[in-house]
Amino acid sequence: MSEFRPTHRPALGTKQTVSSAALRLSPLPEGTIIHVLAQPGEQDVVSFLGRFTKSPAHAVRPVSPGQWFIVHDEPMPHQEMKSLFATLEPRATGVDQSHGRVRIRIEGKMASRALSKGTAIDLDPSVFPIGQSAVTLIGHIAAHITRVGSEAFEIIVLRGFAESLWDDLARMSLEFS
Repeated sequence: MSEFRPTHRPALGTKQTVSSAALRLSPLPEGTIIHVLAQPGEQDVVSFLGRFTKSPAHAVRPVSPGQWFIVHDEPMPHQEMKSLFATLEPRATGVDQSHGRVRIRIEGKMASRALSKGTAIDLDPSVFPIGQSAVTLIGHIAAHITRVGSEAFEIIVLRGFAESLWDDLARMSLEFS
């Protein structure tokens, strides 16, 4: 057995929250992100996944037809994740994305205006209500956006692009500082 033990460093560990009266940009805890893929033809998987959501911190985010993210603020212990994966079978398959994706929160009365500078999604609440999600580009970076409050969004991005996206979002927010 190897003596090598990797050191976990948060992707946005050196980034400070950007905050003003109109907008707040903050890194979210690098807890757990599980990508759930339903088996073809499975029905009512959303209700099935609902039992895994205990609070907004334990949430299901739609990704695309037959796919969701389950997000937790805290890391999920190995045995608990193994049990979750066993519970999903045979209706769906879970894939741990916790070390491959990062969550960012942008909130405030100007959050949607700042985001609109980088994405083509219509973020008006009548079109993109609370709970709505979309996979899109923010600038040149693929990201998953969910409206989590009337003036709040959660963005999930691949870990390797997190710092670049953070810098882009901070620049898009400068007008509102």
